[in-house]
Amino acid sequence: MNQSDIALLFDYNYWATSRVLAAAQRATENELGLETSLNWQAIQSALAHVLGAERIWRVRCQERHSPSELITAANFATLQDLCRRWDEEEQAMRAYVAGLTDAELGSLIPYTTTQGMSMQRLLWHILVHVVNHGTQHRAEAALLLTELGYSPGDVDLTVYLAERG
Repeated sequence: MNQSDIALLFDYNYWATSRVLAAAQRATENELGLETSLNWQAIQSALAHVLGAERIWRVRCQERHSPSELITAANFATLQDLCRRWDEEEQAMRAYVAGLTDAELGSLIPYTTTQGMSMQRLLWHILVHVVNHGTQHRAEAALLLTELGYSPGDVDLTVYLAERG
């Protein structure tokens, strides 16, 4: 895995996220808070979880600091607040990824989990995990939004690549 591959995955990641967030913005605050049968109690909770995970992994990798907890939906009064915070995190992650070298992607990153366990992983494995994790929970949110009549449309990597040319 090289830096340009990772950058492409994060471009896709944020393209897909923007489609889901745009669909979520068409829903009411009540709809975003409806309890669901999926892993997360509500659409906004699933979206906040993805944001929280992206942030915690970036901080672990870039700053070599392991926050003790994820940000959650409770950190945001509205979806607009979550979207503003996501814009900030996207800028921070894109800047971090843009500055990485191929050699750095092969380095081991030590971190502490939110449960206090010491771990280490290759940087490129962590970054691919961040994108893959986002894909899972965006898909859950997209399904719920579609059921409410607010489909974000296709968010597949191949659709992104076709649109990108």
